[in-house]
This record gives sequence, structure tokens and C-alpha cells, in this order.
Amino acid sequence: MNHISQRGEWKGMKWLFYVYYPAHLFVIGIVRILLAWERISNLLDEPGADRELYCRQWRDISFYQCVTNDIMLNDTEEMLKGMKRDFEDFDELDELLSEKKARKKRKRNTGNGIIIACCVIIACIIISCVYLIISRTLGGEQETGEQALEIEVEENIVVEGEPAEEKDTTSVGEQDVQTEDINMEGESEEPLHEEQEAESSDPQTAAVKESGAEIDVAQLVSASNVGENSSVTYGIDVSRFQGTIDWAQVAGTGIDFAMIRVGYRDAVTGEIKDDSNAKYNMQEAEKNGIKIGAYFFSTAISAQEAAEEAEWVANYIAKYPITYPVGFNCEGFENASSRQYSLTKDERSSIALAFLDKIYNAGYTPIFYASRGELSEDAQWNTSQIEQKYKIWMAWYNQDTSKLASGPSYEGQCAMWQYSDKGTVAGIGKSVDVDVAYFGYGGTETAKDTSERETVSADVEALMNFEAVDETVTAKNSTNLRDKPSQGSDSTVKVTLQNGQTARRTGISDSGWSRVIYEGGTYYAVSGYLTTDMSAPEQEITQQPEDTSGFKTKFMDCNETVTAKEVVNLRNKPSVTDEDSVVVATLYAGDTAVMTGVNAEFGWARVEYNGQTLYCVSSYLKYVE
Repeated sequence: MNHISQRGEWKGMKWLFYVYYPAHLFVIGIVRILLAWERISNLLDEPGADRELYCRQWRDISFYQCVTNDIMLNDTEEMLKGMKRDFEDFDELDELLSEKKARKKRKRNTGNGIIIACCVIIACIIISCVYLIISRTLGGEQETGEQALEIEVEENIVVEGEPAEEKDTTSVGEQDVQTEDINMEGESEEPLHEEQEAESSDPQTAAVKESGAEIDVAQLVSASNVGENSSVTYGIDVSRFQGTIDWAQVAGTGIDFAMIRVGYRDAVTGEIKDDSNAKYNMQEAEKNGIKIGAYFFSTAISAQEAAEEAEWVANYIAKYPITYPVGFNCEGFENASSRQYSLTKDERSSIALAFLDKIYNAGYTPIFYASRGELSEDAQWNTSQIEQKYKIWMAWYNQDTSKLASGPSYEGQCAMWQYSDKGTVAGIGKSVDVDVAYFGYGGTETAKDTSERETVSADVEALMNFEAVDETVTAKNSTNLRDKPSQGSDSTVKVTLQNGQTARRTGISDSGWSRVIYEGGTYYAVSGYLTTDMSAPEQEITQQPEDTSGFKTKFMDCNETVTAKEVVNLRNKPSVTDEDSVVVATLYAGDTAVMTGVNAEFGWARVEYNGQTLYCVSSYLKYVE
């Protein structure tokens, strides 16, 4: 069957040569002549072969192939038919050739089918990916457009005021470096002693605050039982740093809700502490028809601590109707002194989620608080992960608030926007954070625990820190004992302590106030009017000439020898912001001056030094024994 195999190869090569006909015409002829010679040689070797006949055929074929290649190609099939008559088993040859041709065709068709199928699959995958990308993009734009609130509302909530102490980025000591005093002249200005005496272990006092978006709140986790909706509502967030709040006046401003700080984890000891005005604020807000939310200032360093905080919060607020979300607030972690300084972004985010998960499981709606700088592009938190499940409460100041209802120009999710820390609200004597929420509620939640709860009073010491003492004092002459450490209209003189009458002093504040217990009641007196010398005769209080300075800061007369704790500037007026307020002298520890007046509300002292009447921050002074 050797000649049959060669004949099949020859015929299979024909189509290849036709494709390359212009370049290989001559080669085709030579190859076919050689093939013919090989076949005829084989035939001549067979017994009984007609040599003369085969030689003549070979000569004719050679001449024909060499001279008329073109004709040969056109008549190939005729030549093959003639040669078939000279070979045995031509039926088998045709059968084999046909079978081989069919097999090649089937193989070629199978390969082509596989290639076509692969191409179709790849094309489908590409088309599906493109469709998904386009759908997601267009869908996001459509969702954003549908979520946008086009309602413009009159802004009657925010009025320029002073920064709240809790949001101040530096303490007075840092700003003054014990040489520069802090405060402004005037009754409307912020009292310096509140900044100085902010509890150092309260992490919120050291937090650095950064001085938005349309959302579909239905996509976020909510535990509301009173029907959450997409209305735009306005609120405030408060803590003890706002002092005692008159919630009846706040309600009269049209405020819808209040986010109330309920507690924090001590930045030094790690102990969980409540905000000293939290229960009073929740109690009074509820009484005046303001819906309540809550937040906790966390310094947790593990998910276990975060869960502990959340459990503490849930128990603490159980007896109050918490309608708005319960927030996780964590700031100041970039400070080297922070418990959380060594935590990574992933660790902090896991801690936050542990808190939020626990709050949700307790039946409250969670919300995550952070500044825009920390949230944007996952800068300090895994925002893209947190916002998939929980509401975001974003602080972003100094933005266009002409259309609060439309939300901030922020690329991420923002369910609540804290747009200023300088809000002025009737009933709150200090600056306050103001918020707008892009959701509301159709009713007020019922407290989780409906058992009877205690009625609480405001913490009158919320803005001061008293150093604990236990000593007996009397008045140098006579002094008023008040119900709160203030000489303003919000305080009342309860009794007058005379020289020789004794009271037990339990606390002293750097702002110039003492806490005393007298006849079973707790009162407050100006420290400069008290003495621990029970044998001291009644002192005459030198009447100072009427204050004709024109300053809005008024002073209570006194006559005490003082010195600087370390160093303090003495100014020509009780202000550090007025352009004409200048440092005239500097008082160092050991140098003495006579303090002739004190303003406990704003934290200023009036002193006589080198024949001049000057002013300094009272908390930088100490009495000379």
C-alpha cells in the first residue's frame, strides 16, 4: 500500500500548491515527476512488469509535467483517473482517500466549532462586564438623583458664636505656654476657666476636630420601631461642656432632635464614665418634646472593650426614649498620648464595627461619627466598609450651608451632617454643634426599660474641675454662698457666711470658686473671701473705686497677695483678641502682686503690680500664704 500512501500525500499537497501557485509552480512539477518516477520504479520491480510500457508512461509524464505545468494543474484529476487504471485496488484507494478527506473535514469542522464557541463565550463575558459597569454607573447616578432633596428650608438654627470648649483643638495651657493668656472681653465671650479646667482624662477635650451627600437611608441598618422616613430634620449635639441647658427655650427654636453624649472611656485609666449632665439632658429634652439620640466617646483598644462600651451605653439609656441613632465617636487617636495611638486603621475600624453591631443587637439604630477628612477615601477609617451597613454622621465645617436640605458636596454616604460647631441656640449659653439629618421618624420610641427612673438635676460643676479638699473655713468678713459657681443671673444667693461661722470646704476650683457644705447644704463661694485661719479677726474689705474702665468684664472686689504658678502675662485689658490689648509686664513665680478683683465667670483677675492696674488669667495665679 506504499504507492497508495504516496498518492494520498500527493493529492493532499495539491491544494497547498494551488494556494502558493505563483511562487511554487515549478516546484510542483518537479515534485510530481519525482513521485511518478518512484511509483513507476516500484512497478518495474514487480514480477511480469511491462518495462517498455512504464518507461514510456514515465517519459510522457515527465515531458508533460515539465513543459505544461499550467495544463497539468488544470487536468490533475484526469491524470489521476488514468493512473488509477494502472494500480491495483483503485476502489480501496478511492475509499481511503474519501475517508481521509472526510476525517480531515470533520477534524477541521470540530476545531472550528471549538474556536467559534470559545469566541462566543468570551464575547458574552465581555458584553456582560460592560453592561454591569454601565448599569452600575447609570444606576448610581439615578439613585443619587432620586435621593437628592430639592427642598430649601429657612436656616433659623445657626448663628455665629464662640467655639464649644469640647471641640477646641488645643488647651489654654498649650495656647499660652504658660505665658499667653486666653479669653476675650465681654459677657458674651467664652470663659477661659472652662477650657483650662476641662477634665484632662476626658478624651473629648483633646480631640482634634476638623474645622456631603444625598443618601437612601432605607438601605442602612435601622432598628426604629416608629417608622423612619426621608424627611430632613434639624438638631444639635450636646454634652456637659454646654453647661446647664434650658431645654424649654431650646424646644422653642424648632429643634427636632438632640444627640446627647452619655459617656466616655477615660483617656488615662480606661474607666468608663458617664457624662455628668447626660441624664439631665435626656430627661429635659424628652420633657420638652425633643427627640433623643445618644453618642459615646470611645477610646477602646480592642473589640472586646468596644462591646463593653456598647453594653454600658445600652444599659445607661434603657430608661429613656431613644428615637434617633446611638453614635460611636472616636477622636484624638493620632495623639501620642492616646490609648489608641498604636492602632492601625483596620483595627480601629474593627473596634467601631464591634460597637455598632452590639448597639444594633440591643435594639438601637447605630451611627458612626467622624470628620470628613478622616472619612474621605478611607483616610483614617475603612469608611467604604462601615457605610455599607451603618449610617454615617459626618463633621464638615465652613461649607456652603445655603441649601442644607440637599446635603454636603461629599462623595460618600452621609446620613447626618454636623455642619458647624459654632451654633447659637436659645437656652444654651455656650456654642453648640448643629446638625442636619437626612432622615426622620414618624413618632417617638418607647424606652426599653419602662420601670420608674430617678429625677436628676443638672451638674452645676460641669464646666469646672474641683480639686478635692477637706478643711474648715470661715469668711474673712462675710461672703455669699450660692447654689452654683456663678455670679450670673442663673445663680441664687442662698445664705451669707459671716466671719466666725464655719463651713466645710470640699473642693477648690482654679477658676476661683470653692465648694462648701454649710448646715447640710452644698454651696459655692468665691475662694478669695474664705480663710482657714479660724483665729483671724474680721477683715475689712477695702472698697475699691467704681470700675470706670468701660470693660464689659466686671470684677468682684478682693484684696489678696498672689504670685504666678509659673509665669503669666499681665495685660492692659482683660482680652487677648482686642487689637489694643497688649502685654505690659510678666509675673513670674515668686514675684508678688495684689489681686484687687476677680471675675469667676470669665476667668480674669485684676491685679496691682508696680503701681499699675493690670489684668491676667486668674487660673495662672496662686495665693501667697
